[in-house]
Amino acid sequence: MLPKVLNNFFDEMGSISRFGFRFFKEGFVPRYEFREMIRQCYYVGYRSLPLVGLTAFIMGLVITIQSRPTLVEFGAEDWLPKMVSVSLLREITPVITALICAGKIGSGMGAELGSMKVTEQIDAMEVSGTNPFKYLVVTRVFATTLMIPLLAILGDAISLYGAYLGCNIRGVVSWQLYWNQVFETITYGDLIPSVLKTFFFGYAIGVIGCFKGYYSSKGTEGVGQSANSAVVLSSLLIFIIDLLAVQIIDILNLT
Repeated sequence: MLPKVLNNFFDEMGSISRFGFRFFKEGFVPRYEFREMIRQCYYVGYRSLPLVGLTAFIMGLVITIQSRPTLVEFGAEDWLPKMVSVSLLREITPVITALICAGKIGSGMGAELGSMKVTEQIDAMEVSGTNPFKYLVVTRVFATTLMIPLLAILGDAISLYGAYLGCNIRGVVSWQLYWNQVFETITYGDLIPSVLKTFFFGYAIGVIGCFKGYYSSKGTEGVGQSANSAVVLSSLLIFIIDLLAVQIIDILNLT
């Protein structure tokens, strides 16, 4: 017999997996809720852009400032743009963007669907003949899966600009020289994996946030628990996906 904690964990993982597979079962067959999906893309993408952009800018600036003393100590200050650009594009910006979206979007979805569940709005949709899963869940998961990669790409550009300013705080690097060094270093092997894994980040955030809200219970207390657990679980899943992606990329590079 497994301990109760492990038993509950595996039960929940199984339920989330079934919920995620149900998205593929119902998401690619008519009727399509394009208008609702566009509305969710607006909320997920456009309304999250200021927060993602500000965080990416600060991360690029801070990483550059913190890396300079070590490189100066080894006489490798000229490598600063190259090192920082690879670090930002491969790992830092995609993961930070996903974590911000997990906190902002995942909690919002968990709270919104949770409040609809406890006030029986989802049950009313089922009684009226509407498919609540297709209207509420499929549109939100599509929105997070499509918008978070775009946010990560914009965050990459903003963080590189922040890194440029960081290079010029204690030194002088021309605009052209900085970008020449960045583009000489970055390859498609850096960009493509970092963008591809953000699709999985977005899918995980959407599925976890919707699952927690869709099956919320215990009244208004359950709504808060759904929002909180959606953030915690989706953040943990982001790190697990990132770890798996790094291992897969490493194996492919070796072969």
